[in-house]
Amino acid sequence: MWWKLFFLLLYFLMLFVLARFFEAVVWYETGIFATQLVDPVTLSFRRLKTILECRGLGYSGLAEKRDVRELVENSGELMQGELYSAIKNEEQQTGSDSSTSFSGEMHFYELVEDTKDGIWLVQVIAQDRNPLLSTANWGKMVQKVSQFGIRTGTFNCSSDSRYCHKRGWMKSTLIMSVPQTYASKGKVMLKEYDGRRIETEHIFKWMTAHVASRIKTIRVSQRLLDDWYQMEKQPVKMFLFARLLQPPAFFSALSIKFTGRIEFIFVDVRDWENTSVLEEIGVQQTPSYILKTPEGIYRYGNSTGEFISLHAMDSFLRSVQPEVNDLFILSLVMVNLMAWMDLFITQGATIKRFVVLISTLGTYNSLLIISWLPILGFLQLPYLDSFYEYSLKLLRYADTTTIASWVRSDWTFYSSHPALFLSTYLAHGLLIDYFEKKRRCSNEDQNANNLEWLSSLWDWYTSYLVHPIASFQNFESDWDDDPNFLLERLAFPDLWLHPLVPTDYIKNLPTWKFRLSPDPNGDPEAHHSSTSDGNPEPDPDWSRWPCGMLHCTECVVCLENFDTDCLVMGLPCGHVFHQQCIVVWLAGGRHCCPVCRWPSNKKRPVRPRATEPLDPE
Repeated sequence: MWWKLFFLLLYFLMLFVLARFFEAVVWYETGIFATQLVDPVTLSFRRLKTILECRGLGYSGLAEKRDVRELVENSGELMQGELYSAIKNEEQQTGSDSSTSFSGEMHFYELVEDTKDGIWLVQVIAQDRNPLLSTANWGKMVQKVSQFGIRTGTFNCSSDSRYCHKRGWMKSTLIMSVPQTYASKGKVMLKEYDGRRIETEHIFKWMTAHVASRIKTIRVSQRLLDDWYQMEKQPVKMFLFARLLQPPAFFSALSIKFTGRIEFIFVDVRDWENTSVLEEIGVQQTPSYILKTPEGIYRYGNSTGEFISLHAMDSFLRSVQPEVNDLFILSLVMVNLMAWMDLFITQGATIKRFVVLISTLGTYNSLLIISWLPILGFLQLPYLDSFYEYSLKLLRYADTTTIASWVRSDWTFYSSHPALFLSTYLAHGLLIDYFEKKRRCSNEDQNANNLEWLSSLWDWYTSYLVHPIASFQNFESDWDDDPNFLLERLAFPDLWLHPLVPTDYIKNLPTWKFRLSPDPNGDPEAHHSSTSDGNPEPDPDWSRWPCGMLHCTECVVCLENFDTDCLVMGLPCGHVFHQQCIVVWLAGGRHCCPVCRWPSNKKRPVRPRATEPLDPE
C-alpha cells in the first residue's frame, strides 16, 4: 500500500511539473501567462459579449461596444485564462437538450422540491397545449443556464394531469425553484414566469433577478461597517464590491451552492462619493471579490487560476470551506487511483493483473466506506465542534497560499482536459510496469501466460474447497498474536483470489530430524526392545526442536505418525509436518498453514517454548 501511495504522489508531482512546462511553452510562443490581465478595449464586441455570457450579466439594450466594455470592467478584472476558457466553452456548445423529463408528481418532488441546494428551471407543458418555448429556444435556454449549475427539466401535464390541476398549471409556463431560506437544506419556493416576452435574454434576466434577491445587498456605507464588524454565527463571508445594479449570475449561483457554509454579500458602490469606508476595511479598488474569515481578509483574483468565473471560484471556495461530502469524494478518488496502480505493479499474466485489480478495488473501497462511518459519527458529537473549527482554520491558512492556488489551477486544467489526465496516468503506469519488471527479473512467475496462470489459479481454488481447516484449537490465539492478521483476513478471505507468491522462502523454513529421547541406561536398542515387549513408546527428543515449534508426533497432511530419523519441517505459526508433505502443499500455491491458515511466508511473534508434549488424543 505504501508503494502505491508513493507512486501516486510521484504522479501528482509529475502533473505539477508538466503544468509548469505547459505554461513555459505558452509563454515562449505567445509571451503571455494565464494570469496576465487583458485590456477589454482590445477585444471585439463579440468577445466582450462572450465574457458577459460566462459571468452571467445581461447586455440587452447595450448597443455600443463602450457600454459592453464598461460592464465587463465593472464586474471584475479579465485575465488571459478566463478569456481562453470562455472561448473554449463557446466553441464546445453543441445545442443539445440535456434537460430532464419528469414522469409525474413523485419524480418532480424528488428532484426539484426535495433538492435544497440547487436551482431548477422547469418548462411546464399544459395538457393539449403547446410549450411556452419552442424546441430551439428551449435548447438555447438550457445552454445558457447550465453553465451556472442550473438544472433544467420538462413536465408534461398529460403524464400527470391531476398534479397540474393541484398546482394550478392550466397553461404552459416556466417554473423556477430556489431555496427559500439561508439555512442549509431549507425550504424551496417555486416561482412562475409572469412576463409577456419569451426571449431567452428576458427569461434569464427574470431568473437572475430572483436569485440575486437572496443575496444580502448593501448600498449604504454605515450598514457596511455594521455588517463588517458584526460577529455572527457564519464566520466566513464573500463580499463583492462593484458598480453594478445586481451581482453577476455566477456569484448568485454560488450563494445557492454554499448555503449554510458561506454568506454572500453584494456591496453596490455606484453612488458612493466617500471611499474612506472602503479604505478603512482594506478594500483598495473596485470591483473586488473579498473573502472575509476570522483569520483576516483575502482578495480573490490575485493568485494563479483565480478567474472571475463559476468553476474557478467554486474550486477556491470548496478548498477554503469544504463540506464532508467534498472530503469523501476526494478520498474516494485518491483510493481508487491508488488501487489502479496494482494493474501496473502486479507482474505476470494479463488475466492475473485484472483479477488482482478487481480484488484491490473491492477491498480498498470497502475499507474506505467502513472507515468513514465512525468519522461521520464523531463529527456529530457536540464537544468536537472546537476541533472541527480548528481544522477548518488550518485548512484556510493552507489554501490561501501560492502553492494551493497552483494546485487549484492544475485541478481545473486537468479536469477540463480528461484525455490528457488519463494519458499521463497510463504513461506513468507503464513506467512503473517497466521498472517492476527490471526489479523482479528473477521471478519465474512473471513470464507465465494466461493459461498457465488460470491453471494454477484453479488448483489453488480447488485446494481450498477440498482441504478444509483441520483444527481450530489455536483459533483465538491467532488473533491475539498479531491483530493486523484479523484485518488481512477480513480484507482477503480464504475463498478470495490471491496473487501468486514466490516460493523462495520454503528453503529457509526450519528443517530437522525427528528422533526419540535416548535411553537413560545408554542402550540404543532399548527403544526397539521396549516397543516389542509391549512397553509404552518413549517420548520424542524435544530438545532438538527449534524454539517456538509446537510439540506433536503426527503430520496432519498425511495423517501419519513421525518415524524416527524422518525429516520434519516447521512453519512460522509453529505447526510441524513431514518435510515432503508440507513442501508439496506449499509449492501447490497454498501459502498458509494447513491447521491454522497463518501465512507460511509471514513471521510470527515468538511463542514460549512448550514444556509438555501434546496429548495425541
